[in-house]
Amino acid sequence: MNSVQSFYFDHPTNSVDALRRSIANRLVYAVGKDVRSATRRDWLFAIFHAVRDRVMDRWRDSLNEAQDQDVKRVYYLSMEYLPGRLLTNALMALGIYDDTRTACSQLGADFDTLLDLEADPGLGNGGLGRLAACFLDSIATVGLPAMGYGIRYDYGMFAQRIVDGRQVEEPDGWLVGGNPWEFMRPEFGYTVRFGGRLIADGPSVAWVDTDDVVATAYDSAVPGYGMTSVATLRLWSARDGAAINLDAFNKGDYFRAVEEKNQSENVSRVLYPDDSTDHGRELRLRQEFFFVSASLQDLIRRYLKDHGSFDQLADKVAIHLNDTHPALAVPELMRLLVDEHRIDWDQAWSLCTRIFSYTNHTLMQEALETWSVDLLGRLLPRHLRIIYDLNARFLAELNEKHPGDQDLLRRVSLIEENGGRRVRMAYLCVLASHKVNGVSALHSDLMVQTIFADLARLFPERFCNKTNGITPRRWLAQANQPLAALIDDRIGPGWRRNLGELAALRELASEPAFNNAVRLAKHQNKRRLADLILRETGVAVDPDSLFDVQVKRVHEYKRQLLNLLHVIARYHEILARPQANWVPRTVIFAGKAASAYHMAKQVIRLINDVARVINHDPHVGDRLKLVFLPNYRVSLAERIIPAAELSEQISTAGTEASGTGNMKLALNGALTIGTWDGANIEIAQQVGLDNIFIFGSRADEVATRRAQGYRPGDYLARDFALKAVVDRIGDGAFSPQEPHRYADLVRALVESDHYQLCADFGDYVATQRRVDELFRRPSEWTRQAILNIAGMGSFSSDRTINEYADTIWRVAPLFDSSAATAIQSTTIAPPAYGGSS
Repeated sequence: MNSVQSFYFDHPTNSVDALRRSIANRLVYAVGKDVRSATRRDWLFAIFHAVRDRVMDRWRDSLNEAQDQDVKRVYYLSMEYLPGRLLTNALMALGIYDDTRTACSQLGADFDTLLDLEADPGLGNGGLGRLAACFLDSIATVGLPAMGYGIRYDYGMFAQRIVDGRQVEEPDGWLVGGNPWEFMRPEFGYTVRFGGRLIADGPSVAWVDTDDVVATAYDSAVPGYGMTSVATLRLWSARDGAAINLDAFNKGDYFRAVEEKNQSENVSRVLYPDDSTDHGRELRLRQEFFFVSASLQDLIRRYLKDHGSFDQLADKVAIHLNDTHPALAVPELMRLLVDEHRIDWDQAWSLCTRIFSYTNHTLMQEALETWSVDLLGRLLPRHLRIIYDLNARFLAELNEKHPGDQDLLRRVSLIEENGGRRVRMAYLCVLASHKVNGVSALHSDLMVQTIFADLARLFPERFCNKTNGITPRRWLAQANQPLAALIDDRIGPGWRRNLGELAALRELASEPAFNNAVRLAKHQNKRRLADLILRETGVAVDPDSLFDVQVKRVHEYKRQLLNLLHVIARYHEILARPQANWVPRTVIFAGKAASAYHMAKQVIRLINDVARVINHDPHVGDRLKLVFLPNYRVSLAERIIPAAELSEQISTAGTEASGTGNMKLALNGALTIGTWDGANIEIAQQVGLDNIFIFGSRADEVATRRAQGYRPGDYLARDFALKAVVDRIGDGAFSPQEPHRYADLVRALVESDHYQLCADFGDYVATQRRVDELFRRPSEWTRQAILNIAGMGSFSSDRTINEYADTIWRVAPLFDSSAATAIQSTTIAPPAYGGSS
């Protein structure tokens, strides 16, 4: 094939006629069906293939341009990506959404029904994965030479069902029907090793007798808006290095024949296996090493295609660690350089510290990942030795500068000695990275004051802030088409690429016609969500009621329970004063709890128990409804968020690193009720304190109260409404068949209340009354909603990515995003064909 000088192929065009013919051709020649036999899935796959064809030219061009220019590339390592449905996003990036709808109509296919058939990729859980997906969208839109690496999970985290009020986890079979967007790249397979033993080999170490797993690459295109460029998401799937045990199979021992194969391939089965067991913890560690080892081998292979030595590695490669899950990339890169490529240790470490950067996403000590020395030593003996060597050198240098300060050495050591020896993965990331960033101004300040205080004093130049952002293409243009069309009509479509243009809406906030139009768009979205709620839960809700929304991962620090306490208190008040002029309210929860997180799962069950009582109480009627929508995912968020009017961002101050749900909801015109925490602070600064409902303790007050000996009983004694709510939960009012069902939850609330719900309850309830008062004035509520939309310009992930590119990664765009057009070349050199790299 390489002897052929050039070859020609058809470049698809984007007219309705061309799209119709492409879809028909792909149905026949790619899916293998015709109009008579095609199912709805077949039509969906035909559309996918037709659209993917139209991404290929720019994808191939993006890869080739990076290689031809020999530019520095960014490799983004993340255990999670939560992209949501891919087809609509690609259609909008290409600018062919309406034309594809028309083409489908001409073919007799129901476009909207087909779009709803697409499964959400099961590659993430919550904000971490959604942020990574927003970043890839922005990387492609800005035109950066970058690539995402992760794991191709067969079954995602889990699909959530609610059975008798309880969360039940089931496999998320998102890949069962196939994935028409991806390309398998079997030529890019890498051996990932575990276990074994070490043999000294001069300055290097030989790692032998290992158990091997093969990582196989699957590539998906991430098209930037306007096709500025197309980024690559490369995901690794695990397979055993050997076939089945044929001897065992021939002897009839079928289980033993496939046992080793299944064990190897379990590495990419599910996201975040239950780590409450030894087996679960081991599998999670295997996962983390599996994907970083394959990724590093892959990027070194790519670098060596054009370079004969490693002298330029740090000038051509930037590796970003999205939280601590990819931390093992640090010792793995050292191993590859020192053991495999015979680079001097000091040179290898110098390269590492210029290549790595790290984003921290949590301030909670219990969430900072650590691994036991015993487990690491058994699974990854070479990496543990490298970590020990790095630590010894670091502490020796530190001891020279701070002689005799053993307490400092103990505090910053990579090895935690208390309660069993464990490796502090976050410290390893900080030690190896030239930049470490938090994800909101408050979080970044607290990060250097608390969890990394000593390291920040030693390396002050490394720490910085990069406030998170979201992509407006998905979270407004795609998710909220009624509002997007309205904004386009008044200020044009440029906000999709420059979100700051939304500031022009401030002048329209008090204009009656625009105010009414925004309110009608919101009502249209609310009616759509009400229909979905009825289908999913059987609960009829009033679209004229206030839609009060808390949708996010269920965790104690996010305080879904505080929201629920207010719902019960409101229920009590309605029963006590049924004739009062109540503002009707529909409270909507959605979110998953980790499978082993008992307290979070109890909160979900309590929400459903309370909902069952309130929704069936004839004394309440439509004045209050409570619903929990199961199986929260991106496509469901795209239905809920445009309909939300009140955004619950009520974490304990100082615990939420940033949040991005708060940004999505505000961008869609929801008013925030929230604590002075995470990005809530920066949202308040942008939209104005008069247009947001802030309540509760500040981070320093939370810390002071905790240090002085916080006593929740004091607040319960003073607040009759709070005590009545807690008593009713405790006495089984919402679980009469099992009165003590929530004894653990009540005990935790009364005796410790770690996240200080009782302390904030009174102010929260008072602030909710202010919400009611404003909602009675629809024009003023909408005016403030418009001001929230107008103030969201700085929360675009494009802005965040540009900041990363300028000050952390030091990379420049390959293309001019302001003049994005797909390149229509006619002759392609053979090595570029296929778009892989």
